[in-house]
Amino acid sequence: MKNIAVIYKSHYGTTKQYAEWIAEELDATLLERKAASPSDLLKYDLVIHGGGLYASGILGIDLVVKNPVNNLIIFSVGMANPETTDYTEIIHKNIPEGLREKTKIFHLRGGMDYGKLSIPHRGMMAMMKKMTIDKKSEAELTAEDIAFRDTYGGNIHFTDKATIAPLILYVRGL
Repeated sequence: MKNIAVIYKSHYGTTKQYAEWIAEELDATLLERKAASPSDLLKYDLVIHGGGLYASGILGIDLVVKNPVNNLIIFSVGMANPETTDYTEIIHKNIPEGLREKTKIFHLRGGMDYGKLSIPHRGMMAMMKKMTIDKKSEAELTAEDIAFRDTYGGNIHFTDKATIAPLILYVRGL
């Protein structure tokens, strides 16, 4: 693949960081979602779309699922550990069935600085904590729940350039 675009949508910067690393490794064009139009998509042999995960949605994904793309790779960025998280529901919610089968999907771990969250996002996190963590006994908490509880309200980052390696290897193997 010679002509590659990495398109991303990021609220707080971790998806943007991954997109920059991926574009640099692949010598690809880097485009923020708001700067990319449907007509841009067919100019590329491969489009890699990255979006942060919010309330089971992948930011900016509408561009690549509603418009023709020659070849598509999607990466999501969220707080959950990709090694232990089942993303099936998120994939089914965000990517139409016909596109799912021909799209390679990667999940990367991001970060969060509660001090930088918007008021609606802070409210969503508070509700998530109340609905999940606060309702469980200590014995019912998973490792993921404990990590969420222990970092709630603080600043935590899991971004790691090394985690893009499988995506880079996949693209180079095309």
